Amino acid sequence: MSKELSSRSINRLAIPAIFAGIAEPVLSITDTAIVGNIPEFGVESLAAAGIVGAFLSMLIWILGQTRSAISAIVAQYLGAGRLSEIGSLPAQAIYLNVSVSILILLATLPFSEGIFQLLNAQGRVLEYCVSYYGIRVWGFPLTLFTFAIMGIFQGLQNTVWPMLIALTGTLINIVLDLALVYGIAGWIDPMNLEGAAWASLIAQGVMAGLALFLLLRRTQVGLRFTLPLHPELKRLVGMALNLFVRTLSLNIALLFAVREATALGDRYIGAHTIAVNLWLFAAFFIDGYSAAGKILGGRFLGARDYDRLWLLARKALRYGWVVSAMLMLAGGVFYNQVGRLFSSDPAVLEAFSQIFIIVILGMPVNTLAFIYDGLYKGMGKMRFLRNVLLVATFLGFLPALYLGVWLGWQLYGIWAAMMVWMAIRGGALVWDFRRKFRPLLQNT
Repeated sequence: MSKELSSRSINRLAIPAIFAGIAEPVLSITDTAIVGNIPEFGVESLAAAGIVGAFLSMLIWILGQTRSAISAIVAQYLGAGRLSEIGSLPAQAIYLNVSVSILILLATLPFSEGIFQLLNAQGRVLEYCVSYYGIRVWGFPLTLFTFAIMGIFQGLQNTVWPMLIALTGTLINIVLDLALVYGIAGWIDPMNLEGAAWASLIAQGVMAGLALFLLLRRTQVGLRFTLPLHPELKRLVGMALNLFVRTLSLNIALLFAVREATALGDRYIGAHTIAVNLWLFAAFFIDGYSAAGKILGGRFLGARDYDRLWLLARKALRYGWVVSAMLMLAGGVFYNQVGRLFSSDPAVLEAFSQIFIIVILGMPVNTLAFIYDGLYKGMGKMRFLRNVLLVATFLGFLPALYLGVWLGWQLYGIWAAMMVWMAIRGGALVWDFRRKFRPLLQNT
């Protein structure tokens, strides 16, 4: 009979993962709030930060999926008691990931103006996009390097070190944002939007250095590249490619949303940028329990412990809904105050206030999708995750989005399409999980 899965074992992984997870959206929210309050051309700066942020997030999350693949394989080997058999795999995966990221950096940088024109950036907003991206993009390989090492730590059932890395980077970024964007009298001249870019780049470098230090000094995992290629590298690349396609379709949805919001005007893309950052903040907050599901799910699958895998899904979802309810309550209580943290422009605040209610009401559905998404990543079921996202994006989100455009729903249409998208994602994963694993339970 399977041992009972304790709440303590879930929270021991989930709580540090929550702090690690929300560090990134907190960083992004801080950038948004500070940039949106720049005295001169604050709305244009906010719009540029939102457009570039959406594009960089696409690049990072498409290639950053190697983190989930590494974590899944390490956790499965740990659960099976065969951890020593994957010694050379982490280093090979990290070198592959960083090499690809450098190629993409070099390929996109010369064409950045054209890229942002495709996202409807024009005039001063386009000018700001190009200068902001020209600095921030150099942190792209650093972020992927850090993500890959975090994946190793998670596979080893350690979420404390990723939390330490993420919180350190966030704190440095916030301090540098304030110093470089607004300046320090007599010491640093205000750098405005470019200051935010430099703050992010420096913070990413510190995070990469700390991750490297912890990996080399506190684990037995090395970064020496050795041949031959590990047999599991093929499975890891296959997982990563499936997640690549999945995340590409995910970011197609986010980028099309940005494109249509930008087409509506600066105040609308400003409002959409605020809403997306709050949506991501809530997502990563809930994602702490998704991370626990990913870490323990891979381990239980490797040990063929289906009873605890089933119990894990139930408990992680229960905790996720508690967190979701707390976030909804906070959003309702501070409904009229939240937007003012990011912008003082009345037009932006009015547009944001109209759609924030959709962000709040969508949180329970998001929780369902995020929790089961983490479980499936931990179990290595990347092909199914890919197929679900393709259906949700191309048969759910895009038709709903352009129906809203046709009906003239403006931002309402964009965020209604987001809710359709998340409902399809969550519903498909729950259905498949129950279908596959309920028959395997010994203690029903």
